Amino acid sequence: MKHLAALNTYFWKYRNRFFIGIFFVVASNYFAVLAPQVTGFVVNQVQQRLPGARPAATKPVHDSLVNWFITTIQAGNFGFGWLVAICSLTILGLAILRGILMFFMRQTIIVMSRHIEFDQKNEIFQHYQQLDTQFYKTHSTGDLMNRMTEDVSRVRMYTGPAVMYLINLITLIGFCVVNMLRKDVQLTLLVLAPLPVLAITIYLVNSVINKKSEKIQGLLSDLTTNAQESFSGIRVIKSFVQEKAMLGFFQRNSESYKTNAVGLAKVEAIYFPSMALMIGLSTLVTIMVGGYQALEDSSKVGLIVEFVIYINMLTFPVSAIGWTASMIQRAAASQKRLNEFLQTKPTIANSAEKVTTPVAGDIHFNHVSFTYPHTGIQALQNCHLHIRKGEKILLLGRTGSGKSTLAQLLLRFYDPQEGSISIGGTDIRQIDLRTLREQISYVQQDIFLFSDTVSDNISFGLSSPATQETIEKAAGFSSVHKEILGFSKGYDTMIGERGVTLSGGQKQRISIARALIKEPEIIVFDDCLSAVDAKTENEIIGNLYRYLHDKTAIIITHRIFSSFPFDKIIVLENGELVEQGTHETLMAKNGYYAELFRLQLMENSPDKTES
Repeated sequence: MKHLAALNTYFWKYRNRFFIGIFFVVASNYFAVLAPQVTGFVVNQVQQRLPGARPAATKPVHDSLVNWFITTIQAGNFGFGWLVAICSLTILGLAILRGILMFFMRQTIIVMSRHIEFDQKNEIFQHYQQLDTQFYKTHSTGDLMNRMTEDVSRVRMYTGPAVMYLINLITLIGFCVVNMLRKDVQLTLLVLAPLPVLAITIYLVNSVINKKSEKIQGLLSDLTTNAQESFSGIRVIKSFVQEKAMLGFFQRNSESYKTNAVGLAKVEAIYFPSMALMIGLSTLVTIMVGGYQALEDSSKVGLIVEFVIYINMLTFPVSAIGWTASMIQRAAASQKRLNEFLQTKPTIANSAEKVTTPVAGDIHFNHVSFTYPHTGIQALQNCHLHIRKGEKILLLGRTGSGKSTLAQLLLRFYDPQEGSISIGGTDIRQIDLRTLREQISYVQQDIFLFSDTVSDNISFGLSSPATQETIEKAAGFSSVHKEILGFSKGYDTMIGERGVTLSGGQKQRISIARALIKEPEIIVFDDCLSAVDAKTENEIIGNLYRYLHDKTAIIITHRIFSSFPFDKIIVLENGELVEQGTHETLMAKNGYYAELFRLQLMENSPDKTES
């Protein structure tokens, strides 16, 4: 239950709806308990008019509003027919009034729960976006989605129906018990005697439900993750003909979830038969004990009728104790899972005195060392690098040499364990994250496009809508404009999930256009031309040379672009900077760069091509 305390801020935010809803709950139940008293009055009137009826030994106790009603009726000296008719219409009126109040009760409390659900989903989504790259490498997408959908839905069942029914059953039980005690203490105690047994049953079953609910939510996350990965990797599954194997894997996860869910349903099934048994026992006690009392006092006949009605009124709220307790336990288990992520603090955050001035100037990597926390792999070792403003840098190295890590550190996806990175003399840890990333365009190695139009994908990084001319200009620089015009709807063509409808080269070039349209001060290309042919590559390189004339650019690749006049070439090996300089100086050193250049010349030589 302590986990649900996190929701108190939402209840306070919507306190007006909450307290008004409580008023409607109390009012509806107050008018509900008046009907049995009116019924008891009518039954007593019928009893007293029967032949040989004895006068009542005791005067029945009623609510003040019912007493006023009875006094008014008796003062009117109505005949028996009119008396029954008026009382029947009064009972009908009380039922209608209660129905209206229950409508407003749901319109306040249930609608409040929908507002809380809306706010909670937004809070979770916003928090997810603030968490750093490390978090997403250690948590599955399926689990994240399940917490934001299934867990939030279960929490809503607490903030809405569970709270409403809890208040309803407390007030209705309270009104019924108070009225029963006012009329006959001994009979009331006998009628309510089975309830302690019911309370013990609820306590024992709830502890089991809580444990099972938490386990089921974890299994559902695994199931969602399994499905999400299967749908995302459907082309791989089909190409390796693994549909049957993946179905078997899903069925095993689904079977585990089903088994535990059925087990929980069996435990919850104990509630309702228990409720019915206790209510049935209470009704039997009422009729038996009340029958003996009626033999001695004819006014007790109306009392028996009242008590039977009260017990039947208590049937739903008492049976709802188990249902409500189950919803609360499930919500507590779900809120615990939500709190785990909501209480996770991003390791990459703005400093207290963040700098919001635009990013510009030289880039310094000052003896930077970095090890990935989740794998323990050291990606960079004592990397010392100076990139002047406006320079065009080629960053070379084998797979795993630390090239991409250098780019991710520059954008503060991670912070180095040793050393520092500065731009224009300011440590990037002091620069506002939004300001830093707005001024740097990063074309990642793993291209990601959204399920949206081509136009919206290109203009994705802009804070304000882009003109069609600007979008087409960026596409022209990335040599994809003509191909887009060939699409069915041009720039309005919808791209499938992750750009599934496009070729690898088209996805890469659209991502380049997305980076160029921002007009950034610094731009980083991370092996972003691997899927294009040599002719298109040369065309893009030529376009980039014109576009990048006044910008700082870092091009990360495995290949050498001999047609692009780089100001500096940097070679990484096992996380260390082993070579740097111009093309001429590195060729003179006859090291890794010179070897790679010669190999590339051999691969591109005419003889090699003909053979």
